[in-house]
Amino acid sequence: MSAVRPGTPGATRTCPHCRTTILETASVCPGCKHHLRFDAPKEKERTTSLSVEGALRSDRPGEAVEYTMVLVIRNERGEEVDRKVVGVGALEGTQSRTFSVSVETNVVPAKGRRR
Repeated sequence: MSAVRPGTPGATRTCPHCRTTILETASVCPGCKHHLRFDAPKEKERTTSLSVEGALRSDRPGEAVEYTMVLVIRNERGEEVDRKVVGVGALEGTQSRTFSVSVETNVVPAKGRRR
């Protein structure tokens, strides 16, 4: 969990369904897609700021190719903020895998400001 105080931008909580750490403001868990809050205001300003998709194909007939998907988040100074091994596996013959990464952003109004 985050060291950020509840109610501030970036504060986190645990999804009661899948136990993933999520943003406190989330009304739907991005991991398991379960609804968490039905009384939450519409997330009008939620956008997908980054979306990347790529495919991996075995190019060595008769041999297995192993893969590890690693996700790294860095701050503005290039320092690692977080690193996770997302998945591992192997491909044989004509097998392939498609990987998708997306980053959703949501504008959170600053406290004390009037809109």
